[in-house]
Amino acid sequence: MRAPSCWSGPGIWARLRVRTRLPRCCASSSKSNGMPLHEIPGPAGRLEALLDEPASRGIGADGRLEIGHTEGLRAAVVFGHPHTGYGGTMHTKVVYQAAKALSRIGCAVLRFNFRGAGASAGGFTDGPGEMDDFRAALDFMRDRYPDAVMWAAGMSFGAWIALTVGAEDPRVSTLIGIAPPIARYDFTSVERSTTPKFFIQGELDEICPLT
Repeated sequence: MRAPSCWSGPGIWARLRVRTRLPRCCASSSKSNGMPLHEIPGPAGRLEALLDEPASRGIGADGRLEIGHTEGLRAAVVFGHPHTGYGGTMHTKVVYQAAKALSRIGCAVLRFNFRGAGASAGGFTDGPGEMDDFRAALDFMRDRYPDAVMWAAGMSFGAWIALTVGAEDPRVSTLIGIAPPIARYDFTSVERSTTPKFFIQGELDEICPLT
């Protein structure tokens, strides 16, 4: 499947070479740098998740984070990880770095393990179940930040899930895809969607090429 014509051209595809190293604290542990560990409700059971929040956002007089505080919050973001069958989890280094980058610009970012990944309940379904998981994560973020702008983001398989679900959800105002696997999955609904989109694609990506 070729990239839809509406995705081509300057300003849409950002061709980047990214070399990052995942900190040891996040390589094998279900916790990283003291970030809150969540088990959010999912259709197949509990979903393991981590929430990155801007450090200076919503700190009360007692020094504690004010849950649901949206003053100064740029967006509430749900981030999907790569294919579970190939080792993708919420700790995948690009997912980790992307969540940190979004947090640095003022976003609250929920990254979670799809069903069957990590400590999340259920089994991998290659699409339908993971889309339901992503919807549940959006529900969690909407409940936590009822007045915040919402973005749907993901990498590779997670990009397909995020873009497809986000394109159909009126609560989502921006779609973000890193290395979307356009040759492997159906992106028709994303192509038709008028929701603003931002893509990052490696020009030499062998797994998720541009064409």
